[in-house]
Amino acid sequence: MNENVIKFRKPEPPKQPRKPNPQLRKLAIVIGVIAFFAAAWAYFQYLG
Repeated sequence: MNENVIKFRKPEPPKQPRKPNPQLRKLAIVIGVIAFFAAAWAYFQYLG
């Protein structure tokens, strides 16, 4: 009998986006710097 009744409910609040882990970000930066120096070393070792 209540199928035709509109139920007014509060909308769910939007979920906050998760912030990236700061330790993971630091690790990614360190790996990027190491990869950069490894690529520069390989370039000058074999082509320079």
